[in-house]
Amino acid sequence: MHFKNIRTFLVLLFFASIFSISYGQKKKSKDKTMEEFSAPKLVVGIVVDQMRYDYLTRFSNKFQEGGFKRLLHDGFNCRNNHFNYAPTSTGPGHASVYTGTTPATHGIIGNDWYDKELDKMVYCASDATYASVGTTSDAGKMSPHRMEVTTIADQLRLHTQMRGKTIAIALKDRGAVMPGGHTANGAYWFYGKNEGNWITSSFYRNSLPKWVVSFNNSRSVDSYKKEWNTLKDINTYLESGLDNTSYEGLFEGENTPTFPHNIPILWDANDKYEILKHTPFGNSLTADFAIAALDGENLGKDEITDFLSISFSSTDYVGHKFGVNSKEIEDTYLRLDQDLARVFNALDKKVGKGEYTLFLTADHAAIHVPGYLKDNKIPAGHAEFKSLKSKLNEFLQYAYGTTDIVKSFSNFQLFLDHKIIKNLELEVGVVQESIAKEILKYNVVNRVYTAEQMWSQQYTRGIPYILQNGYNQKRSGDILFVLAPGVISYGKTGSTHGSPQIYDTHVPLLFYGKGIKKGNTVIRTEISDIAPTIATLLGIAFPNGTTGKPIVPVLNY
Repeated sequence: MHFKNIRTFLVLLFFASIFSISYGQKKKSKDKTMEEFSAPKLVVGIVVDQMRYDYLTRFSNKFQEGGFKRLLHDGFNCRNNHFNYAPTSTGPGHASVYTGTTPATHGIIGNDWYDKELDKMVYCASDATYASVGTTSDAGKMSPHRMEVTTIADQLRLHTQMRGKTIAIALKDRGAVMPGGHTANGAYWFYGKNEGNWITSSFYRNSLPKWVVSFNNSRSVDSYKKEWNTLKDINTYLESGLDNTSYEGLFEGENTPTFPHNIPILWDANDKYEILKHTPFGNSLTADFAIAALDGENLGKDEITDFLSISFSSTDYVGHKFGVNSKEIEDTYLRLDQDLARVFNALDKKVGKGEYTLFLTADHAAIHVPGYLKDNKIPAGHAEFKSLKSKLNEFLQYAYGTTDIVKSFSNFQLFLDHKIIKNLELEVGVVQESIAKEILKYNVVNRVYTAEQMWSQQYTRGIPYILQNGYNQKRSGDILFVLAPGVISYGKTGSTHGSPQIYDTHVPLLFYGKGIKKGNTVIRTEISDIAPTIATLLGIAFPNGTTGKPIVPVLNY
């Protein structure tokens, strides 16, 4: 071979070998990535009812390592996570977490609302076409039929040809029904009163499964009929206010809202098993039942991903009764921290460390008791709707000759009677604006918007953006108003929620487990981002009404 040809041959051979090595490395790397991707055996969604974000920081020095701190240290913390709609309440909250969208799309515009077609108030989960299962009461007549889109759990069921299992659990029916979606294998909630049992609806099944019957028959619920005293020395509860204040409500039969709360003595006067919901023992009972479900339903036992939804409702009941600054709320979160650790340990044991993915968030946050804020020179107060209604009726009578032009009121929305408006030969938009301007004059009202504005404008930030995301064209009212910051329509004791204000929208969002990075972000995330993030991790279709987007920094790809 000629020298020149030999040199050319060697050069070509060199580049060929480099290409071969490079290609082999790329192919090997690609194959390795594909081999390493596998879905978790179980996804666990946890909603803590009425949890403010700052509970994570406020109580952090008292949390143990295995509960909240496990998620904070080994998971991903979205520190600037918000609800992007109002009303911020339980039904819409659970629906939004799991559908990846807001009431404007999924249709759950409140816990209850005025139904314009039926001309009556309806409850978000009620469904008289189904029967109660596990109780003789009507408490089981529920279904998700008013939720108009799929959930992340529905999409997982569809993706796995219905082989993946979905189980949803909460003390509150709506805290189980909405997360379970339309295709859940089971959704269970707690019926107290004189029964104290976990129940369901014939929408899901016609009889309770053996493991639920066994759990109810064990009467482990009765172990929580005991005194509620603080988990730790009450003198160390420096993260909350005084134990005896005028800002707290009372159990029936108590003279002061102070520890210890003698549950056995208070039992009958507070509707028996119902009182457990208003104590941290309701969360413990929920954790017990969720752990029993892992074995009872064989969750996470094979390679087909299952879904377990758990909602801890007692935090909401305690917050409503005692307020967000009470020693009761601090004790409830310290005990919830222990219950979470029990659930996490059970997941490690029964599903396997590194084999499940989990997220924890809330369905809304809550405001400090206005009386407490006022006593600390912070603007706050209460809206007396009797007085507001009287003023409004005077205006309606003067302007239109009738008060019947307002047909109903719910969730800070007025529903007008369009037939009367037409008979008066008036335009709906003009009437909406006229009434809106009147309501804006009231001291406790901060902002007012009309349905006409919700239809014609596209808001991208601030309060109107939040209201528009909660505005459903078919179900919502004609006039929407927002109370002034710090002002609530509620009793003088305990905390509440529901507004578009930041104290009701800022909630935790923690991810943990398989496919999740360790870290945190202060970039704004929204509650509707949770479902598409989990869908992306699982490699499945988004819920069909999704308006949120995946939180990219969370995913370990």
